[in-house]
Amino acid sequence: MRLADAILDACLCNVQAPLGQDPARDFGLSKDAAQQAMAALKPWLNEQQRMLWANRREALLLVLQGPDCAGKDGVIRKVISAFDPQGISLHGFHQPDEQERRQHFLQRYRQRLPQAGLLGVFNRSHYEALICDPLDGLCGEAEVPQRLQELLAFEREWPALRLHPLKCYLQISREEQKRRLLSRLERPEKRWKLHSSDLQAYREYALRQQRWSDLLAASHTPEAPWYVLPADHRWLRDWLVASLLARELERRHLTWPDSPPPFSAADLM
Repeated sequence: MRLADAILDACLCNVQAPLGQDPARDFGLSKDAAQQAMAALKPWLNEQQRMLWANRREALLLVLQGPDCAGKDGVIRKVISAFDPQGISLHGFHQPDEQERRQHFLQRYRQRLPQAGLLGVFNRSHYEALICDPLDGLCGEAEVPQRLQELLAFEREWPALRLHPLKCYLQISREEQKRRLLSRLERPEKRWKLHSSDLQAYREYALRQQRWSDLLAASHTPEAPWYVLPADHRWLRDWLVASLLARELERRHLTWPDSPPPFSAADLM
């Protein structure tokens, strides 16, 4: 069902060249194989997540990053939809509002960390504060090194909370990003997602990729590693994310809680 460890580990961030791999690589896999595997994998993921929720001892946090049109929303629709929504803590992050700008930049992320038992999903995350905030004029470039140290300290708190991160950067080529932007222009059901900032980000593709490359290398740690997933193929992107979640759930060795019931069958007579 899930992809082999060798393929998943091949997506671990290479700090020497975090974005040096081909975003169109497919590992010799096919769309048909992905569709069959996903159909078999989703019920298993659902059961594992319900056991995670039933035990309420640990939490997972899926961090989704990537350029515009990389497929963060698509992963949520195609992969996260396999899970019981009652056990999901999903948050999308845009530019901080006026009140959030008066707070410490990590506050809005800290207060949305998933509680024990939940699968948390960050659609964009605390890393935006080191990439987008300087480019959008919300902080100065001189603040970025200090922000990085505070971000790393934030993540070092997570093991004590029994919070297990899965940080995924969805890598797409500039050509694929252009194709998807054109598709959004042409299709009314997607056009509403467009913002003027998307054009600026597209024009700054090389600059933003270099910044992300530097940040991925600086924030890839044994406790919170980055996975750089080729995302030019949507079917492969989804299979990779689902497989990484499956491996994390396997590592939890989950079973249904064996606690005494609060009443007996005789009490129902």
